[in-house]
Amino acid sequence: MYESRFYREWADPKLVNFTVRDGETDILISAGKNLVEKALVAVRRCRQDIKSYITKNPEFKTNLASMAHDPEAPEIIQSMLEASGKARVGPMASVAGAINDFLGRELLRFTDEVILENGGDLFIRTLKMRNVSVYAGTSILSGKIKIRIKPKDTPLAVCTSSGTVGHSFSFGKADAVSVVSENGALADACATAACNMVKGADSVEKALNFAKTIEGVIGVVVIYKDKLGSIGNIELV
Repeated sequence: MYESRFYREWADPKLVNFTVRDGETDILISAGKNLVEKALVAVRRCRQDIKSYITKNPEFKTNLASMAHDPEAPEIIQSMLEASGKARVGPMASVAGAINDFLGRELLRFTDEVILENGGDLFIRTLKMRNVSVYAGTSILSGKIKIRIKPKDTPLAVCTSSGTVGHSFSFGKADAVSVVSENGALADACATAACNMVKGADSVEKALNFAKTIEGVIGVVVIYKDKLGSIGNIELV
């Protein structure tokens, strides 16, 4: 089922904006130039590595718990296994962030600036200060909280999970959990894990503290209804 991604209207009009789609993957790319062909090749390579691995290891797709490291697996699979292991979630909880990472770093060979939006998960390499708005569904805080991104800190990932918005499976009830990390797979997996922990206002602090203990996590934002929590080395505006 198609869901309107109205937030894509917030893309920087000063960059070249284009979309790459392949199967379930649908990524808005903002860059210094149109790199649609190079992006499509990179996305298809990532997806093929994932699909081939699932064919040989079906549990990789369905397992809701972390799995053992596989040194023989493709690089993107190893990244997902490592990230999900740290966050203690299934490997596919990190798939969007992992694809973003591999695609973003590939495109940086051809442009100095690139922003990827993949189902609410971002990869950012920017040359100017930017503010990332946190969409939190029906929460009164939705769109009012922004994470400031400084050029010197990029490339980095900002991945968001929600128990109330979108079609992704979640055990939690947070309106939004955003995690900032240099590693996209890790940010995605940790956002899922922290979101799973939020059952009510009294569990926001627990989710924040859990995510911050994971090596590689820079900062976390949790929104539950009218409650906001944040932790780590991030600036909110």
